[in-house]
Amino acid sequence: MSLPRIGIVAITKHGATQARRLAQQLPHAHLCTAEKFAPVFAGLPNPLRAYPGALRDEIGPLFATVDQLVFFVSLGAVVRLIAPFLKNKDEDPGVTVVDDAGRYAIAVLSGHVGGANAMAEQVAALLGAEPVLTTASDVGRTIPVDILGRELGWRVEAPKRNITRVSAAVVNEEPVAFVQEAGSPHWWTRPTPLPPSIQRFGRLDEVDLARFAAVLWVTNAEVPETLWQQLHERLVVYRPPVDRAA
Repeated sequence: MSLPRIGIVAITKHGATQARRLAQQLPHAHLCTAEKFAPVFAGLPNPLRAYPGALRDEIGPLFATVDQLVFFVSLGAVVRLIAPFLKNKDEDPGVTVVDDAGRYAIAVLSGHVGGANAMAEQVAALLGAEPVLTTASDVGRTIPVDILGRELGWRVEAPKRNITRVSAAVVNEEPVAFVQEAGSPHWWTRPTPLPPSIQRFGRLDEVDLARFAAVLWVTNAEVPETLWQQLHERLVVYRPPVDRAA
């Protein structure tokens, strides 16, 4: 698996100092800083872009070429800088903001699909900072419906409106059936137990569908159209690799 393309941006003296600390531990990351702070990064193997003008002129190219952006810039400034370039969560890079003192690593954009939550946790671990995640499933230590099983090669199969509605059911602790008929059993990796609102089943025919606000179904079986209609926006299906042992 190829390494994620990471961009680290700093615009102040103290921010550049913290960025150097991070870059030392991420030698493949690309650095972007104002020309006057370029000497701070001397001796590092990281590719360095020392821009002569305004940071806003660098954001477009960065958005187009990296998977993760880590800003040592104030949160408000970052929001204004990235706003013109936002598309959607499937295309935008993950964006993490770190304060100049290196105390907090805040996942700002594309937390799940774009990987900013994981990036914020990694940056926090490397800097000795506190990760700040605001995604409801992470705060509530529950199932992230849109990326469940991604590290195991699972593919989500459901309309976006289903993912949105089922995600709401999960984070609001409504009764949810988790049915696993295929794939690795090692999908729950949080240190806390699975929330009690989520009940596990080994087969779909064991589930009284009327009792549950949503159904998460891990299977290689064909999903009948009648079931999609019956569960109207309450079903999300996951397709694990067929050649992977369950």
